[in-house]
Amino acid sequence: MTVIVLFGGRSDERHVSVASAQNVVRTLGTPLAWFWAPSGAVYDVNREELLAHSNPFMNDFQPSRPAIWPDLEMALDTLPVEDPVVLLALHGGEGEDGTVQRLMEARGIPFTGSGSSASAAAFDKGRAKEIVNGRVRVAESRVVQDVRNIDATIAEMLQRHEKLVLKPLAGGSSRGLFFVERGSAIPAIDNIPYIVEQFIAGRELTVGVVEGGDGPFPLPVIEIETDPGARFDYEGKYLGKGTREICPAKIPDAMRDEAQSMSLAAHLALGCEGYSRSDLIASSDGVYFLELNTLPGLTTSSLVPQQLHEAGISFRDFLEEQIAIARENVFTRR
Repeated sequence: MTVIVLFGGRSDERHVSVASAQNVVRTLGTPLAWFWAPSGAVYDVNREELLAHSNPFMNDFQPSRPAIWPDLEMALDTLPVEDPVVLLALHGGEGEDGTVQRLMEARGIPFTGSGSSASAAAFDKGRAKEIVNGRVRVAESRVVQDVRNIDATIAEMLQRHEKLVLKPLAGGSSRGLFFVERGSAIPAIDNIPYIVEQFIAGRELTVGVVEGGDGPFPLPVIEIETDPGARFDYEGKYLGKGTREICPAKIPDAMRDEAQSMSLAAHLALGCEGYSRSDLIASSDGVYFLELNTLPGLTTSSLVPQQLHEAGISFRDFLEEQIAIARENVFTRR
């Protein structure tokens, strides 16, 4: 068996992907590392060069060696190893929306994380909420496909809610996140589609779910605390500006249990495999589901690795279990 860590991609989350790959490669020791460049080309990267790359959350990774394949499809069609398993360290875009997963399913290549159908459903925040609604509590939301309709949608929802959250329908790492209150200016948005969602005031929680020998189970809850005026956006998540991550969350047992059961229910409803992470809000009237990530960050500072540590699960054991699951699932994904 040869493990190939695939990272990079063309999404705006490729910096996080590089940091995830560094942590995965460092932990596993000797896997192959393939960098999928924004141009689409695929590079076979030297392990030491990847690990030496500094400040990955801000600096672009640029391999010193030339690309081996002009695109990912050719790389997968001409795999130079026998018995490969692709460990996906991709985040956002084609790496998480089911596109890459479909390429590998069509070729019978085992890969970590959820299959193409679950990945596509979870990546579309509107569709994901439709699927989990009835199993978990969700906030009111509207999907806006045409930029000409967003002002009217916001105005209509502000009649019922004092504050709204605007975020890209398909995306992550809090890129393009906006908050709009009654009487405030509406931000200029051109990268439609967007989801306009009721703002729920409360405690920000997140829960990972991982597959084990007896099926999926929830990890300890993390609470995200933000300073006044700060928010849990890209800088808050990865640059530590104005936010703190409390693991385990110092919350009542009933709130913890609801958050964990809700995350497990969302994982199952969406048909996820391997692992996932759900983001939640604990309000005065209960816990609300916000979204689910099928390939959450695996950096040294990411949320799921923190939860694994708190649960007493080593990161290496987690990765090896994901590789084993990928090899088992390859037969059902064809």
